[in-house]
Amino acid sequence: MKTKIMPHVLSCSVRECAYNDQEKCCAGAITVNGPEPLCGTYFKSRHKGGMESPGAVGACKNERCIYNESLECASHGIQVTFRSGRPACKTFSEKSEQEVWDV
Repeated sequence: MKTKIMPHVLSCSVRECAYNDQEKCCAGAITVNGPEPLCGTYFKSRHKGGMESPGAVGACKNERCIYNESLECASHGIQVTFRSGRPACKTFSEKSEQEVWDV
């Protein structure tokens, strides 16, 4: 396995998340779930938590995303927003059918 830097969460519009501070993710690392690209770290709370540094993407469980390489995000950074009322990776881009079969 190669060592690589985890991409940052560049913005997060999910303000009620416990890790959101003025549309900035403060979680140490988030997980993007699959099969839908939902933020698995989202936690609704009136209490705020996290770190001062920007959040990163620790794991990507969505194998349909073009940025997924060995279950890690290979984008330069992601944005999190609401999709169908749930917090989701806005950067998600689905692989073509051919790319899915090539994996």
